[in-house]
Amino acid sequence: MDFITAIKTALTKYFDFNGRARRSEYWWFALCNAIIGCIPYVQVVSFLLIIPGLAVAVRRLHDTGRSGWWLLLALVPLVQLILIWWYIQDSEAGTNKWGANPKA
Repeated sequence: MDFITAIKTALTKYFDFNGRARRSEYWWFALCNAIIGCIPYVQVVSFLLIIPGLAVAVRRLHDTGRSGWWLLLALVPLVQLILIWWYIQDSEAGTNKWGANPKA
């Protein structure tokens, strides 16, 4: 998935916390948020991207076979590294309880 497709997918699934998201979708969207957050006077847009950012993070956890509730680990300093490790991992092969593998 390329940069533009990842951003479009994340924004069209604005409130969709169901399903699965590929690594590329998550990381391209995270990069877009980081770039927007660094630009002065455009940081308001970054605030508007909180919900789709949470949604894509939950879908990414689903893709690795974990519940979206694990996202609460982000509230604990240094434990956030576990989340990053899970985001880096490859998709769970085949279909899991959150849907079909998005790579297929």
